[in-house]
Amino acid sequence: MTMMNTPLTMPVLMDRGPMLYPDNEIVSKMRDKVHRYTYAELGKRARQFANAVTKLGVKQGDRVATMAWNGYRHLEVYYATPCMGAVLHTLNLRLSTADLEYIVNHAEDSVICIDDDLLPILERLAGKIPTVKHIIVMNNTGNKASDALAASAQIHDYEELIAAESTEFTWPEIDENSPMGLCYTSGTTGHPKGVMYTHRSNYIHTITGGLPDLLGLKRDDTVMAVVPMFHANAWGLPYICMMLGLKQVFPGSTMDGASVCQLLQDEKVTFTGGVPTIWMGVINELQTNPGKYDLSNLREMICGGSSPPRAMIDWLETNLGIDFIQAWGMTETSPLGTVCRLKPEMKDLPREKKLDVKQRAGIYAPGLKLRIVNDNGEEVAHDGTSMGRLLIRGPWIASTYYRTEATPDKFPDGWLDTGDVATLDTEGYMAIADRSKDLVKSGGEWISSVDLENAIMAVPGVAEAAVIAIVHPKWDERPLACVVKKPGADVTKDQIYEHLLKGFAKWWMPDDIVFIEAVPKTSVGKFDKKVLREQFKDFQLKG
Repeated sequence: MTMMNTPLTMPVLMDRGPMLYPDNEIVSKMRDKVHRYTYAELGKRARQFANAVTKLGVKQGDRVATMAWNGYRHLEVYYATPCMGAVLHTLNLRLSTADLEYIVNHAEDSVICIDDDLLPILERLAGKIPTVKHIIVMNNTGNKASDALAASAQIHDYEELIAAESTEFTWPEIDENSPMGLCYTSGTTGHPKGVMYTHRSNYIHTITGGLPDLLGLKRDDTVMAVVPMFHANAWGLPYICMMLGLKQVFPGSTMDGASVCQLLQDEKVTFTGGVPTIWMGVINELQTNPGKYDLSNLREMICGGSSPPRAMIDWLETNLGIDFIQAWGMTETSPLGTVCRLKPEMKDLPREKKLDVKQRAGIYAPGLKLRIVNDNGEEVAHDGTSMGRLLIRGPWIASTYYRTEATPDKFPDGWLDTGDVATLDTEGYMAIADRSKDLVKSGGEWISSVDLENAIMAVPGVAEAAVIAIVHPKWDERPLACVVKKPGADVTKDQIYEHLLKGFAKWWMPDDIVFIEAVPKTSVGKFDKKVLREQFKDFQLKG
């Protein structure tokens, strides 16, 4: 061996920001005020937290859960927990009470750190989460824990708890294969499944994520993660920013279009990330109040969670002069899987050709491998149209679920079957055609609901569109389009069909189009098609 065998553990990366960029700023929106402090203060307070929870009995390997918005205290727990050898377990506050109860008990959380305005969510679990011995309340509004909650666990005020603690704490030696983070899947059938990230996997994911052809963050960037820190570690953005010492901006609980636009302007944000519903809200705010905001500092906007409509990409790039970047990943992939950036030779393509590429989920990250296979396990043609099951493997890809027996169909031959159906083109760009359960299989042929949805959402006056499969006596399944109009818009079925026929074969056409008030959303802002399928299970298709 000729190289040092130093362990790949998170303290090496997490301490870098406070040590090298101590004066760089961390900004948190706290409802009606803004909190500011430096990386130096972050490093000290993270160590105070580590000292405090050590005295509460937290040991290496113990699960410390968070139920919090994106903010500076949440970041301190993000920092301290893995560095002291414990496991950061981010609780998705938008899950059902039953799912949260299952997750906390399955993870055997010993501590929960919670924003006080979210206490009502936890109150519903009082007496039902016996492993939780301590609840640490991060006080923003003055809400207090109920007697019922106090009867089941010891309640602490975050600031009072850490105030008397030393700002010195020596991080322990940690095995790189030991766990550092735990996140549970959402929107699945059955119980949510836990994915346990290791120091090694997160270390490699963090370094890779900052590469120029991936997220491409630079020392002078100001980054605002609108994607929640309780969902797949905010796509790794807090870790990458701490590693590089970048100015971070956190939106807290206010993520409406006006609040997001105001923060982007006031903090001169250069890079931001969120799901399509967030950017739709931004577009609506900018269209409603033209000229109100100066977003000239914004350089790049990353979008994940679900496929962004082509019209949305075009509007944001055209009107804001930004680079809109689509990325794909999932809880099981830590989550970075693919990122869509144009190759240098594509820079001079006609606008419509560029949009064709930008609508794809991108090229897989260095260190990963990706395959798209048919039902026989054979790779499909890389022609951009042949669809198959998306498989992925690599050093930050889950090999099993936490405390759940691995199933061969989910992890076949050392690969992760993502549950997505995708295509791969000749340039290596992957595109998600659908979730396997959301595909419409008509007469033995697949119809991509995602492609239809994106096309419908390009029709003027359409706000949202979701396409689901309806049982058909002859063709097994046929598509039904559920469409939401923009306020005051007059959109007809004929207009939508006319638009679709420009780009799709007749047999792809939805058998009917229904107008609804809103598309139901999952806990992370994706279209919740299982709700729509239940709502329209008895729908009679025309003809």
